[in-house]
Amino acid sequence: MGRNVVALIVALGFAIVAVGAQQDGCSSELPASLSGNYSSLACKTVWNNFVLRYYQDQDNVLSIVLSTMYSSGWVGMGFSKDGMMVGSSAVVGWVGTTGLPHIQRYYLGGQTSQQVQVDQGNLLFAAATPSVVVDQAKIYLAFQLKFSARLSQQQLLFAIGSATPVNNVLQEHDDKTSVSFDFSTGTSSSSSYPSKLKRTHGALAIFGWGVLLPIGAIVARYCRQWDPLWYYLHTVIQFMGFLFGLAAVIAGRVLYDKLHATVYTHRGIGIFVLVLGILQILAFFLRPNKDSKYRRYWNWYHHWFGRLALFFAAVNIVIGIRIGDAGNSWKIGYGFNLAILLTASIILEVLLWTRWSNKNAPAF
Repeated sequence: MGRNVVALIVALGFAIVAVGAQQDGCSSELPASLSGNYSSLACKTVWNNFVLRYYQDQDNVLSIVLSTMYSSGWVGMGFSKDGMMVGSSAVVGWVGTTGLPHIQRYYLGGQTSQQVQVDQGNLLFAAATPSVVVDQAKIYLAFQLKFSARLSQQQLLFAIGSATPVNNVLQEHDDKTSVSFDFSTGTSSSSSYPSKLKRTHGALAIFGWGVLLPIGAIVARYCRQWDPLWYYLHTVIQFMGFLFGLAAVIAGRVLYDKLHATVYTHRGIGIFVLVLGILQILAFFLRPNKDSKYRRYWNWYHHWFGRLALFFAAVNIVIGIRIGDAGNSWKIGYGFNLAILLTASIILEVLLWTRWSNKNAPAF
């Protein structure tokens, strides 16, 4: 009885190990149709269903077989200096609409399809012909890369897109990740790319510059009939919005120091908006009395500089979402927020002009 129990426990242990190996993806054999000798490859599951098999010889030739689940679209693996997509080089494979396999090198020069250049970049194929095979709902990209020195710690990018490339033109990925991989030990970890800091920077900017400050401006223009409540609401909301916006700028500065990204337009507009915001804060403390002869000029300055800050803040948020590769959820979310603010402003402006016209209408 005791021996049977022990045997059962041992069998269950082997079964658990076998299931774990199958889930890891490294226990499955490579398809026979994959050309080349890949028997000596090490294996590592790097992300979701992405399995990386690799071997680096003494001539600094890196043999790669990348596999993952596949139905259509494209699969790519990139080599990056800093964990970012822009400026990296990648190998991308797919099966075309005609059923023919394709594998190409790309230079990821930007975030648009036009900036992703085929047959460019820093990766060089070795003598072996690269190949793509689809077998049992999995795609296998097999290729060899020649490097000038032996690779050890390397920032790798993995991405997948559902749109099948036409004429070697890649459409935007559906999902991606960045992994720090050590080819000498086979260990991997999440990339040092500060994704959380980037999201924090974007969230603070949208909430401060894109939500609170526009609401404060709406209160100041359309709620003056509730005096002095409108003034206190306007002041509190604008100060809170500026503090969130300032926090976004600080987070952006830290992010820039980590990445040294070439985002000159985004950075320049951000500094310009911050200066306008500081001028608005100074204007609060320098506000003349209502009966002062300078009050009219102060009002003109305060209103128009505020509108200018909100306009460029909205533009910069859109730029930030695009260059930050934030994804559709950020685009839809901020677009929905912008649509609500614009719709509310238009309706309130019509009501304001109607109220003014009724007030100025001659009495009979």
